[in-house]
Amino acid sequence: MADLNRVVILGGGFGGLSAALRLKRAPVQVTLIDRCNYHLFQPLLYQVATGSLSPANISSPLRTILKGHKNTQVLLAEATGVDVANRRVLLSDGAIEYDTLIVATGSSHQYFGHNEWEQYAPGLKTVEDATDMRRRILLAFETAERETDPEKLRAIMTFVIVGGGPTGVELAGALAEIANDTLRHDFRHIDPSQARIVLVEGGDRVLPAYPPQLSEAARKMIERLGVTVRVNAMVIDVEKDLVTVRNGDATEKFTARTILWAAGVLGSPVGRAVARETGAPIDKAGRISVEPDCSVPGHPEIFVIGDLASFTHQTGQPLPGVAQPAIQEGHYVAKAIVRRLRGEESKPFRYFDKGNLAVIGRGAAVADLNWLQLSGFPAWLMWIFIHLLYIVEFQNRLLIFLQWAWFYLTFDRSARLITGKNPLPLDL
Repeated sequence: MADLNRVVILGGGFGGLSAALRLKRAPVQVTLIDRCNYHLFQPLLYQVATGSLSPANISSPLRTILKGHKNTQVLLAEATGVDVANRRVLLSDGAIEYDTLIVATGSSHQYFGHNEWEQYAPGLKTVEDATDMRRRILLAFETAERETDPEKLRAIMTFVIVGGGPTGVELAGALAEIANDTLRHDFRHIDPSQARIVLVEGGDRVLPAYPPQLSEAARKMIERLGVTVRVNAMVIDVEKDLVTVRNGDATEKFTARTILWAAGVLGSPVGRAVARETGAPIDKAGRISVEPDCSVPGHPEIFVIGDLASFTHQTGQPLPGVAQPAIQEGHYVAKAIVRRLRGEESKPFRYFDKGNLAVIGRGAAVADLNWLQLSGFPAWLMWIFIHLLYIVEFQNRLLIFLQWAWFYLTFDRSARLITGKNPLPLDL
């Protein structure tokens, strides 16, 4: 296979994996590189963070997924940069050559110039993030059980979520269900339902990417669960156990032991390295501006897809950083590579927006299908069906379905484990 076009894919997320799957029978030699040995279904990470699912439920080993692809190898490695002149991907422990490169390394948390906030307000992008978040949430209730000072107890039982997008809304709803239902009879000295959950959004409504009527429906549903919603509230400072927000000329401080971040994303460092090497434009969110065929300007051999790509050719605005654009871009790029090898041209990439879904809680969700907007129980059923459909392995689909069915009947979140090298002391 030495004479075949060497396609190197960086990242085994939705974009990178979809490209690799579509290249199964292509006359190319594929190398998929990721620093994790598994594909992670990120939309359900919040359910790991809130104890509904275990990490293995939403993860699948990349080697298992691609074991039937004879033209594909999987390498566990960390990409640190790209040597464009010599067509090499630079790894933390070496380098690998390519003829065609697909960069799909995704994004990380965005703290808008205040990286010092991360230690107090963790984000949610990886399995490690989710298990750390789960630890913080559950430890808060465990700490509260032993606290006798009313003022300290109030702070311990206060949870602040920064960001009113889908992740923030879903986290808020799940936290409310934990407090109101799952832990209802588990403690002897506290009432978990007295927990205060605050959702802070800088815009004028939650779920700002959704139609206004669905945003309003989502707000009402999470408020019915007991969540306090603050909109037009810009976070101006995060300290240990304290969040300060500004609304117009007024400021408000929330004393909270647990602060969770769901407010922004930043393209991976590999994206910035590619931009430096190629001179490609890069926006404030670290996304690389790509051509209509998803390639880097001036470098047709390099494609950038998923969260890392700023594709503005369709609407004038970058595509949303969710799974569907990444999957469709991966499919398109794989097809474009094959057509290129045949000497054929490809039409520009066109994104087909299938709509958006966000779940608020048990039997409550919102769905924007462009031609149809739903909220409540019908949207929740649709959310379940579509998420199960996109889980890679059948085994995981079955396990998740059984876990959800059990939770629906019992309110029991079975993955409520406090893990870590040093889960104690209780002071986080």
